[in-house]
Amino acid sequence: MRRALIIGLDQYAGNPLHGCVSDAQKLNEILSRHADDQRNFECQMLTAPPEKVTKALLRRKITELFRQPAGIAFLHFSGHGTINGLGGYLVTPDYCDYDVGMPMTEILAMANQSQINAVFITLDCCHSGAFGTLPYVSNDKIVLREGISVITATRAGQEALEANGNGVFSSLLIEALEGGAASLLGNVTAASVYAYIDDALGAWDQRPMFKAHVSSFACLRRAEPKIELRLLRKIVNYFPLPAEKLPLSPEYEPTAEPHNVEKEGIFGDLLEFKNVGLVEPIEAPHMYFAAIESKACSLTTLGKYYWRLVREGKI
Repeated sequence: MRRALIIGLDQYAGNPLHGCVSDAQKLNEILSRHADDQRNFECQMLTAPPEKVTKALLRRKITELFRQPAGIAFLHFSGHGTINGLGGYLVTPDYCDYDVGMPMTEILAMANQSQINAVFITLDCCHSGAFGTLPYVSNDKIVLREGISVITATRAGQEALEANGNGVFSSLLIEALEGGAASLLGNVTAASVYAYIDDALGAWDQRPMFKAHVSSFACLRRAEPKIELRLLRKIVNYFPLPAEKLPLSPEYEPTAEPHNVEKEGIFGDLLEFKNVGLVEPIEAPHMYFAAIESKACSLTTLGKYYWRLVREGKI
């Protein structure tokens, strides 16, 4: 069972935002299905008009998300955030002095106490980096139980930005889930999502934070694979040992005469490996010349990594 609660709040009196609802709608569409159209998360969105999105409603929905056991729960919030001496808060449109919204520490407690195997939380709001800390009792140390991963748009003292009508962080999150952060086989995890966002935001931009206490990463979404699993598993047939070179000859190249159908088929597979960075020609600028000049090809470092996974039956 996979549940996702996606919150996007734009309408704040006196200080409206402009891309949170749009971001939530896009994220809902992406998370609901894998790239092959198989069902992924059962999503609920909270983007109602401001008079209906109260702190009480937000608390109820987040409580429902974490209440029952599940394989994985995904919580996303896009809206205003703030911080004071007691920690960070997700601001709701019914905010007022001394009661601005839901404390991040309360959400942290719900996640820590839940019986959900894997919890993934993304926060696109100002000061979101405060999530996961208990400053008034633990000197800003992170307190996450095993199985929780959190990616925030900013450090605790930073503002989250919008650009072109959408949140900068949420836009990158959506791109990552669409496939930008996918492995060769299409799997997107919390670690790959953060790496994608981290690479896109430089030293002078808002600085996302990644906080996790996990022994393994759950797959958040399956994007289009860069190579078929059936083909990838053949890599151990062509390279019996990871450091072994595969000699080539003109028979492998389809444009050469006479044709050798078997070797041309192998060469087609090798080109697929080359296109995703698993194989490289030796002493030749291209696989074509490696074949025509009777040279060889070998596994790259990435190729050796996937070779081991295949050999050990891990994929």
